[in-house]
Amino acid sequence: MLKLYLFEEVSLVNAGQSTHVADREKGNYTRIRDEDNPRLGLFDKPLPCCGCGIGWCSFLLGFVFPLMWYYATILYFGNYYRKDPRERAGLAASAIAALVCSIALLITVLVIFL
Repeated sequence: MLKLYLFEEVSLVNAGQSTHVADREKGNYTRIRDEDNPRLGLFDKPLPCCGCGIGWCSFLLGFVFPLMWYYATILYFGNYYRKDPRERAGLAASAIAALVCSIALLITVLVIFL
């Protein structure tokens, strides 16, 4: 009796949407999405580069290979983040790191030669 009650309660919550594994394999699975934001379900797959995205991987690798910051800067100004907006923060951080690196390099060159 308790199992039947719980099943009815879950059925009322889902309101006609099937989330059972057997129904999903048959193709009867209904994707739950937000009607106010239709792009919400587009970004369910994980980001590349161990799940943190190209921008953050470039940012971290830039401390070893600073050219990675410039690569990510090119991607940032090339609007690569329009494909996946989750990449924007990492690419922006890499662009800022490239700017700081360029300024530090310029100051170092000026101090050495002047």
